[in-house]
Amino acid sequence: MMEQPTTQLFTAANNNDTVAIKATLQAGADLEAKDAEGRTPLMVATYKHHFDAANTLVQANANVNAQDKILNSPFLYAGASGFADLVQLYMQHGARYDVFNRYGGTALIPACERAHLPVIELLLADKNFPVNHVNNLGWTALMEAVILGNGGSQHTQVVKRLLDAGVAVNIPDKEGITPYRHAMAKGYTKMAELLKAAGGK
Repeated sequence: MMEQPTTQLFTAANNNDTVAIKATLQAGADLEAKDAEGRTPLMVATYKHHFDAANTLVQANANVNAQDKILNSPFLYAGASGFADLVQLYMQHGARYDVFNRYGGTALIPACERAHLPVIELLLADKNFPVNHVNNLGWTALMEAVILGNGGSQHTQVVKRLLDAGVAVNIPDKEGITPYRHAMAKGYTKMAELLKAAGGK
């Protein structure tokens, strides 16, 4: 059983109640306690996109990399969900790039799939970010933007940003097919042109 201040901390995080968060922490609440789903108070606040609660927890040194039972961490989930404000906050407070989601991916890969451009810009701005990381499906962020995107202007913009950031253009999938060849096969001509101009084969 959780101690009462810790239970109250989860409630406060869920309700975006910064006053209660501070009070429960002063009363000895466990900042890194996990609920039945393996979520910390910061993870709970992140799922709800409660910036004020998240910021208060992070200022108290909450771990932005603590993973729940489905391997989401505050940083990974914020990236996948397009919560650019939280991504920026977590990058400033120890976000690790070697903690991966349940697909073995970084925050960048699902952000590219969903065309969350503000998040993508933040991640690409950090030269230490592993932009060419390959997930369990055998896909990079670039591949995910091509295969799981819809070929429209937003995903084409994602591909352009990745290429501008210098990602490796010809890392193939598990079948040996490159992003350029996937774009051609799907009829994504503008995307294919960008890939070819960057050396795509």
